[in-house]
Amino acid sequence: MSSDTRVRFAPSPTGYLHVGGLRTALYNYLFARKHGGTFVLRIEDTDRKRFVEGAEEALIDSLRWCGLDFDEGPGARGDEDGPYGPYRQSDRQELYVAAANKLLESGHAYRCYRTDDELQQIREEHQANKSPGRLKVRLPEEESARRAADGMPSVVRLKVPDGETLSVNDLVRGEVSISSDIVDDQILLKSDGFPTYHLANVVDDHAMKISHVIRGEEWLPSMPKHLLLYRALGYELPQFAHLPLLLNSDRSKLSKRQGDVAVEDYREKSFYPEALLNFVAFLGWNPGDDREMFSLDELIEEFSLKRVNKSGAIFNLEKLSWFNQQYLRERPVAETIGQLRPLLTEKGWGEFDDAYLAEVIELMKERVTFPYEIPELGSYFFVDPTEYDEKTVKKRWKAESGERMTRLAERLEGGSWKADDLETVFKDQAEKEEIGAGQFIHPTRLAVSGTGVGPSLYHMLETLGEERCLRRIRKATEVLG
Repeated sequence: MSSDTRVRFAPSPTGYLHVGGLRTALYNYLFARKHGGTFVLRIEDTDRKRFVEGAEEALIDSLRWCGLDFDEGPGARGDEDGPYGPYRQSDRQELYVAAANKLLESGHAYRCYRTDDELQQIREEHQANKSPGRLKVRLPEEESARRAADGMPSVVRLKVPDGETLSVNDLVRGEVSISSDIVDDQILLKSDGFPTYHLANVVDDHAMKISHVIRGEEWLPSMPKHLLLYRALGYELPQFAHLPLLLNSDRSKLSKRQGDVAVEDYREKSFYPEALLNFVAFLGWNPGDDREMFSLDELIEEFSLKRVNKSGAIFNLEKLSWFNQQYLRERPVAETIGQLRPLLTEKGWGEFDDAYLAEVIELMKERVTFPYEIPELGSYFFVDPTEYDEKTVKKRWKAESGERMTRLAERLEGGSWKADDLETVFKDQAEKEEIGAGQFIHPTRLAVSGTGVGPSLYHMLETLGEERCLRRIRKATEVLG
């Protein structure tokens, strides 16, 4: 593979960046970087009815947040977007019109003057008859000429030949073939003069010297039309790779109806971009071994289209959360402290020094997925508990717990407050009173944290410090008896 490798990600600015789009962008990016090639961003904005103001900017921002920098495209190089621009299809209209005219002149396309009502009737009859072939939309030449003379609006349609088998060797799926007899005469140029996806896509991929088209499986039905366009226009075919669909757990197509599907949603929920990329990389690809954690550079090194699966990939939110937890554990403590401080300030819980926050993070990072969960699940590190979990009280606080905790507090006061020494005291006191150590451990956790779960008790006590812990134990004996 040479540096002539050129791939593109070509989204429409119609809203958020779907995680499926991110997967397509990532695989294109990895392929380009692996082979020393070029990653192009092209904005396919010819569908003006679905255009959303600000969507392009949001899309680019999401790509850059994920670390997927493109080599060519809007804003890629400051004032110069790249040598094959413009990179917005709305600025490339002349190319599409010229291609459509070429197809008309060569007889590979024709002007269609069918009305919307006529087309609707044709579709209904086709469905009613369960016809296997293409829709019969072509008018007799005389009728087309008459409608043209009357100034009726028209579209330009691809003239699909009969009786051909259209085939391509897909890099993921192997040979893909379809009969031309079931391929409709696709609209190429709409009545408003704007191209459809099919014409613009083929013209631009050729003009931008795209060597590999890596896109979602949903574009497979378009392959025959594209093959015919490449041939009719005299273009060299790029290589194609169609990626598997992303599926919900019930194997339905991933959609917003069943949960978040936008990159922006996960960014707002504080997922790390590295975690999202690592997770998305595995939606259809695997490295061939048991490894799961990959940096972007490691993904580049290992990525291969040969290891992309054909079958749909299940989007498992629990697995994404697991990835985020792994990246939180590996995060520099200083960074997590920086994320934690404003959360504490917002709650009005006061100021804490870096050393204390570092200890808290070390204790909590095994139990949380996001930094914001530290004050949610570990509020007791920052403020005294004001209430006690009812279920834990019923299960763990016995009639004699108050007296036992008083004796334990007296034993602990003034002693060493290191975790190992605290554990020794707890066990020794339990032996002395001839009871299990749990009779001290569980009530102490409840008294100090207000909950029945949390990190290692002895390390938690060490971090909180003697003054806080003894104050809370004595308060709990007053409240709980």
